[in-house]
Amino acid sequence: MHSRRNFIGKVASGLAGSLASTAPILGANERIRLGIIGPGARGLTLMREAMACPNTEMVACADVYSRRLEEAKKVAPDMKTYMDYRHLLDDQSIDAVLIATPQHLHCEHFVASLDAGKHVYQEKTMAFSVDHAKRMRAAYQKAAKRTVQIGHQGCSSGLMRDAIIFGHAAAIGKVTAVHSHMYRNTPHGKPQWSRLVYPDMTPENILWKSFLGEAPQRPFDANRYVNWRFFWDYSGGNVYENMSHQLAFWYKVLNLQIPHAVTMMGGIYLWKDGREVPDTMNVAMEHNEQVLFTWDSGFCNNELGDTDHVLGTDGTLFRSQQLRYIPQKVNQPDGKEALGQSKTEPHAHMQDFLDAIRTGRETNCPFELGFRTSIACRMAVESYRQKRTICWDPVKEEIS
Repeated sequence: MHSRRNFIGKVASGLAGSLASTAPILGANERIRLGIIGPGARGLTLMREAMACPNTEMVACADVYSRRLEEAKKVAPDMKTYMDYRHLLDDQSIDAVLIATPQHLHCEHFVASLDAGKHVYQEKTMAFSVDHAKRMRAAYQKAAKRTVQIGHQGCSSGLMRDAIIFGHAAAIGKVTAVHSHMYRNTPHGKPQWSRLVYPDMTPENILWKSFLGEAPQRPFDANRYVNWRFFWDYSGGNVYENMSHQLAFWYKVLNLQIPHAVTMMGGIYLWKDGREVPDTMNVAMEHNEQVLFTWDSGFCNNELGDTDHVLGTDGTLFRSQQLRYIPQKVNQPDGKEALGQSKTEPHAHMQDFLDAIRTGRETNCPFELGFRTSIACRMAVESYRQKRTICWDPVKEEIS
């Protein structure tokens, strides 16, 4: 792991500058014109974050559901609206596109946006499948001068800076395991992720074929549309919703590559509401860096919350609302506990994207990190669905 120390030093210095610097940057006065594909709940949040950043303007939005366009106009009244995203991409005055569509559509919208000459902020999980990840990579490589930010916002947080500062080899030693939890709870009768089907969710107001994309063709179903997170055709379940965030964070800190083997177990133990994705699950990922990354999650109890433990021979990194370093006294008898103090600036991840567009530098969550994270997540889903361990061939770039 001789390169790990160099990697951490390089990333720490770069990230520290991007998180802490308040000096004007090159081109900071240039207004960036933005469009968004998919202004749903998450998309509206991204819109507000972008509009809160200096010298930005939301000029257009596209969505397959007419109500979403009306809601987006309330946030940015002067925007143009389209039900066909291709009309948005035809607007040569738009500099960058925010993509917040369901996961199975990420590849289509990402590739089209780059081909149209736009910079792209792509919500997580970046790619729905291995094939999609490769197609997105080809488009990214072709559009070499375009900026891409993947929506793992923890990569621009104060927690990231603290993790890199505390995570150097001298402090934590040889890391062999990462234990991550992501648990939630909701009141009885209110299933996690469940959304209401509104009366106006009809074939007249929703472009059903555009929503399906490359997914299996089915008759119109408003429940499948609004509760797409429940179904494998469009979603990777909580692996894609939340495990991806925790993977991306520690993959960046520890420079972990795609795991060589992944096993996932679990089931629908709680919410018998027609969903296909599990509500309780455990994932074990074996990495060639001799690190075992385990992640478990459930929707019946929030006691364990959203936390990580990085376990090294000389110390532990514990992440919750803050980052804590805890020395292993057996190897660091004089070591002292330390609590991270770095703050996360408002809209930090979006601002990082916009700054990278203006300067041409790499974003805090670049394409390659999104690629590794996506493959690991797909391996977990395939393991669960096939009920076996899934392996990664780094030469063929295939799972088996």
